[in-house]
Formats: sequence, structure tokens, C-alpha cells
Amino acid sequence: MRRILMGLFAIVSLFAATQAQAGEDALKKKLAELNNLTGADATQAALKSLIDDKKLAHALADFALPDAKKKSLSYNGALVLALIAAEKKDMKTSEVYFRVCMDQAAKVQSFNKLKQAYGLPIDLYYESKQYTDATRICKELLELNTEDGKERVVIPTIATPFGGVGFGEKSDGFHLTERLRGQVFEIYVKATAKQGKYDQALKLVDGLLKRNDNDWIDLHLKGWVYKEAGKMAEAAAVYEDVMKQVAKDTRRFDRERREAFIEQFRYEVSNFYIELKQIDRAIGHLETLVKQYSDNAVYANDLGYILADNEMKLDEAEKLIRKAIDLDRERRKKSKKFDPKTDHDPGAYLDSLGWVLFKQKKNQEAKDWLIKALTDKSAQHIEIYDHLGDVYIALGEREAAIRTYEQGLKAVTESRRDQALKAAVEKKLEKLKGTK
Repeated sequence: MRRILMGLFAIVSLFAATQAQAGEDALKKKLAELNNLTGADATQAALKSLIDDKKLAHALADFALPDAKKKSLSYNGALVLALIAAEKKDMKTSEVYFRVCMDQAAKVQSFNKLKQAYGLPIDLYYESKQYTDATRICKELLELNTEDGKERVVIPTIATPFGGVGFGEKSDGFHLTERLRGQVFEIYVKATAKQGKYDQALKLVDGLLKRNDNDWIDLHLKGWVYKEAGKMAEAAAVYEDVMKQVAKDTRRFDRERREAFIEQFRYEVSNFYIELKQIDRAIGHLETLVKQYSDNAVYANDLGYILADNEMKLDEAEKLIRKAIDLDRERRKKSKKFDPKTDHDPGAYLDSLGWVLFKQKKNQEAKDWLIKALTDKSAQHIEIYDHLGDVYIALGEREAAIRTYEQGLKAVTESRRDQALKAAVEKKLEKLKGTK
């Protein structure tokens, strides 16, 4: 019996070793395929294939690490593996593979590869809120010297957060990172601010403004930092200045592009004024937007809501909100993805309608719309629960109000607005629970 068992153990061990060798051979073959990839389409197809087969993808990402550390992978092979590792949230491994791409991009002096090799990990770190790592890679790229002293014709781009325009000119050198500086520096500043280092971020922007003669693109970035720091008055003042400068920037942008920038900034600054409780200024900007873009549901809804929230022109506010709902319905119906069985109005707009009805003392109707608003999963926000709780109070439904306020507290985010609402709702609950 012992001899039989030993024989079976040997067979099992041999089978396992054979299987392991077969698995390793398959990984070697797949890695060789990745290293031989040429062209963006083939690389994209290989990435998609591996994402669809997560087990193989993750095994391959682990298997190829020694080759990555020895820098013996091709650019495209390393790129695919970097993105596979990022897809499974393993940025430490992902960066090892991106390092292969960075080295090769710098060696071949490729602008597109350099932008990709550094830009992708910067974006991935930023989007995953790993801001320290995002600033680290930004700083590394900004300090990278790719100057070779040769004269070439280059096509620089005016780097903006919104896109740019190019033009050709002769240059005494070929400093690739200089062409990336604008875009990278913007993320560098934002990632610095996201770490709470607002003074440092502002200092960086001030240096940029000094170098670029107070260009409005850089000034807009300063306004963004002020907003992030919660300095809304300073942010609003900067944005007002930016809009004036954009209107005069006929050299770089045509009228349509300038108007698009002003539209965006006007909407943003209206929100700053709301937070500052400068309601008249907020309404002024929103009225301008509604007048200029009468088919925009967002502007109509926001203006209607602000009027209602401040108990101003309630009939007009209701008309604006109902118009916003109708406009959004028409927009959805034109979509190729429209399905009448699953289609629904946005909870945010239904909340606005419920709120203006509440302000008009139409409490039962307001309650119905607010309950409907909360069926939209994307609208389950503390503000809407707070509104519904207030309606329940007006209707004398104390227990329902308590349940609703408590549910709202579960939906609180870390934003300043939510934290302020949280404090207000907690006070309402304390008062309600102390009332018998």
C-alpha cells in the first residue's frame, strides 16, 4: 500500500510540475506577443483582450515584473502591462512598467511617447487621489532634460486646460518636456492644492503668471486654487477678471471659442456667489446664461432653484424649473440610447420642483415630487433628504421627518457644502428628538 501511495504521489507531483511548466510556457508566449506589438490599434486590441481575461492579465503582470526591472520589455508591451496593473488598482506595479516606457520614450526623443509614458501615470495617480505620487511624477517630468542642441522645426501647442492651437517655428533646440510643461504644470499645481498645500500652489501659479505676463489661462488656474482652498471671494474676483480677458483674446481664439470659455466661467462664478450668499450677483450671472442659452436645462433649473430657495419670484421659479424638466426630456428622447421603459427625470430637477412647491405652501404636492426625486439613485443626496424632511415637518409627520433626516446623514460626502448641511440636519434631529 505504501508503495502504491508513493507512486500516486509521484504521479500527482509530476502532473503538477507539468501543469506549472505549461502555464509558464503560456505566459512566456503571451509576453513575447506583447513585446512584438506594433502600432496603436494592435496595442489597444491586446489590452482589451487581456482586460477581458483578468486571470491571465493579472498572472502576466506578475510574471513579467523581473523583465520590467531589467528593462528588457518593449515600449508597447510595457505599456499594456502598466495599464493592466493600474486596472487592478496596483499602481506600485503599474509604475514599474511605466518606467520602462519613460526610459524608452526619452531615448528615442518621441514627444507622443513621452507624453503617454508620463502623462498616463500622472492622470492615474491624480484620478485615484494619490496626489503625492502625482506631484512626484509631474516634478520628475518638469525637471527632465531632453535638450539635444539640434535645430529642428517644431510645432508647439498653447497648453490650456481646454485644448490648444499649434503653429510651426524654428527652434534652436528640441526640449520635448518644454512642450509638455503647460499641461503638466497645471496638474502639478492642482495635485499640490489637493494635498491642502494651498499657499505652495498659489506660489507656483504666481511664478507662472510672472513668466507669462498674467495670461488669463494661468489666472484661471489661480482662481481654481482659491476655490479649492474655500476662498470664494478671491476666486470670484479672479474669475470676473478672467472673463474680461477672454473677451479680448482675439489672437488665439475665435468668437465661438471665447464665448464657450465665458459661458463656463460665468456658470462657475455664479456658484461662488451662491456660497458667498451674494444671491443677487449669482442670479445676475444665471439670468444672463438663461437669456443667451434658452435651451439649456441646467441653467433654467439652477436659476429657478436659487429663486425658490431665496423665496424670490416663486411663480417664475416654478416656470423655469418645469421648463428645465421639459428641455431635459426632449434631450433624452433624441438620444440613441433612449428607452421609454427605463427613462426617468433627473432627481435634481424633481427636487427643485418639490422645493419651489414647498415654498408656495403646496406641501402634499411637494412631498410627492421629492419622494420621486429620491428614487433616482444619483440624486440620493443629503440636500434632497433635508428638503423632504422639512416637508414632513410642515405636514406634521414627525416620525417620517426623523427617518428622512437620519437617512440623509448616511449620504453625506466630505464636501464643505455637505458638511454644513450635516451640521444643520443634526440640529433639526436634536430638536425633533427632544420634542415629545
